Amino acid sequence: MAFPKVGNLAPAFTLNNQNGNKVSLKDFKGKKNVVLYFYPKALTPGCTTQACGIRDSAGEFLSRDTVVFGLSPDPEAKLQKFIEKYALNFDLLADEDHQVADKYGCWGLKKFMGREYMGLLRTTFIIDKDGRLRHVIDKVKTKTHHDDVLQWIDENLA
Repeated sequence: MAFPKVGNLAPAFTLNNQNGNKVSLKDFKGKKNVVLYFYPKALTPGCTTQACGIRDSAGEFLSRDTVVFGLSPDPEAKLQKFIEKYALNFDLLADEDHQVADKYGCWGLKKFMGREYMGLLRTTFIIDKDGRLRHVIDKVKTKTHHDDVLQWIDENLA
């Protein structure tokens, strides 16, 4: 499966957030940047490190008129626990049937301890105010993810 092409409109979606409220990409048209980051599983070490980096950088994202969403195949209730446990200050979206992950090309074959299975591939997409995909980060480093995204925005969308 391939990622959507940079420069094209980002694939549309509507998903429920951790509170069961519908969130649509189209609702954020005009926002300078939308960051969608796909992560495999809430409440796991790497995903927690990544989410806490976003949480701790909330002011920096806000100052750049950037909204961030985390997407995973977890159900809403698990996302709510993740937010409560780590005081996350941004929405997490439930993509339980991985339809959005499929559209974005980040549902695929994974390998872990000699086992192969289908799962979510940790990937980040940066979308501009017109809804166009501007950048894909497919080699995400969980510890520096927030800084890597902010640096790219500063260098390319300032």
